[in-house]
Amino acid sequence: MNTIQTTIKDKLAIITLNRGKSNSLNREMVTELGDMLHNIENDEQIGGVLITGKEHFFSAGLDLIELYHYSEEEAKSFWHLFLNFTAKITAFKKPLVAAINGHSPAGGCVIALACDARVMAEGKYIIGLNEVPVGIIVPDSIFKLYAFWLGHANAYRNLLAGKLFAPEEALQVGLVDEIVKQESILTAAERKVRKYMAFEANTWQQSKLNLRKDLIAHTSADQTKDLEIMLKQWWSPSTRAILKSLIDGLKAKS
Repeated sequence: MNTIQTTIKDKLAIITLNRGKSNSLNREMVTELGDMLHNIENDEQIGGVLITGKEHFFSAGLDLIELYHYSEEEAKSFWHLFLNFTAKITAFKKPLVAAINGHSPAGGCVIALACDARVMAEGKYIIGLNEVPVGIIVPDSIFKLYAFWLGHANAYRNLLAGKLFAPEEALQVGLVDEIVKQESILTAAERKVRKYMAFEANTWQQSKLNLRKDLIAHTSADQTKDLEIMLKQWWSPSTRAILKSLIDGLKAKS
């Protein structure tokens, strides 16, 4: 695979996001990550998964530079792909822990939210859903995923504000479960996922699915109407202008 690396360590799959400097999510990466999780879920030799990034990025979110140049049909197809991926990772039955080694806004935060626990590295990093300031309407399924951890009121306030949290703030609101030094991130995340893996597998997995029943129903529901509203705004002159300005800034930095 071109965008992720997977190693197996004593029945634990460690998936490292590995696409460019910032691990921005494009069609290939979302597809590869989804396929890998599907294979792992059906592999009886693997008991759990740890997802991490590299250097100072877990994932910078969706690759807006690539998405900006999609045709209408390509954009519609990608957003369907991403929301279907969100539904699948939310319903993933085995223990799944995120080792958030760096920045994790927007789509990177969505991946982390779908996990059972999140360990984040201390430092000047950000995590959260900042789609609204970028001109992107957040589908209800992703809001439900956010609210699952933050609570409805906190998720509402922070999503509309496009709030990006520092690690300590993320810990306070329940967005992450633990903050550790960068060099300890994988050890701490592995400790957490192996604690889940130590339980009787069927009992743990069915309990997870039961606890997520409503969340799974929301993320798996027909997203067509939400996508129509979101895509109409995606192609609006105002959002295109925001995206163009943002992309120009990203290109200048690179």
